[in-house]
Amino acid sequence: MVLQIKKMSYRTIEIVPGLGQVNVFKLSGQRKVPVLKDGEHVITDSSAIIEYLENITEEPKLLPENQQESTTAHIIENWADTTLAKYVRMELIKTAAIDPSLREALLPEDFPKSIKGLINNLPCELMNGLSQTLNTEKSATLLKSLEKISDLVSHNKWLVGNSLSIADIAVASQLSLLYFPASSGQSLVGKGCPGYKDNPILEPLFHWRDNLEQLLLEKDPAEM
Repeated sequence: MVLQIKKMSYRTIEIVPGLGQVNVFKLSGQRKVPVLKDGEHVITDSSAIIEYLENITEEPKLLPENQQESTTAHIIENWADTTLAKYVRMELIKTAAIDPSLREALLPEDFPKSIKGLINNLPCELMNGLSQTLNTEKSATLLKSLEKISDLVSHNKWLVGNSLSIADIAVASQLSLLYFPASSGQSLVGKGCPGYKDNPILEPLFHWRDNLEQLLLEKDPAEM
C-alpha cells in the first residue's frame, strides 16, 4: 500500500511456503515476509520498510508534521503490526479450520493440487479441535478494539490528524484478513471471519478500509 501511495515502481513476488522461504532466507537472513529489495538494499519487517520508503521519498509524507500526531501514528502502526496482526491471524486460522473453501482459497494458485486436496480433506474433528484451542478471550479483546476504531472512523476520515498516515495503512492492511477486499482477488473477495465481516458495528470500519483502497486507485495520494 505504501508503494502504491508513493507511486513507486515495484514488482511483487509471491512466496510459496517451504521452498520460497528458503529463497527469502538466502536473500534476507530470515524467513518472514514482507521483504523489500531496492537495488543492494534488503529491508525486512513492514515497519522498517515503511520507514525506509519514507526516508527515500519526499511526497506524500505518511508521518504528520505535528510531533504529537506523529508519535500517535507510530504507536498505532506498531500496535497494528504486532498485537492486531497476531490476533487477526488467529481469527483467520480459526475460520480456515472449519471452512475448507477458505483454506483452499488461501493457498497459492501454483500450490500442488495433491497437497491442496490433502489439506482440504483433513478430518473435521482435527480442524474443529484446532479452532477450539485458540483463545476466545483474545477474540473478545480484538472485537472491542475494532469496535472502538469503527466508531472513530465513523466520525473521522483518518485515524490521526487530517491526512493519510502510516496508522491508516497499518490498520487497513490487517483488516483484509478478517474480510477480504476486492484487491485480494476473485477467489478470496467477500470471504472472511464470521463475527467480524458480518458484524454491523464493524460495517463502518470495513467501509473505511474499502474507501481507502479505492482512493489509492483513483486519486493522487498527495491530494487525499
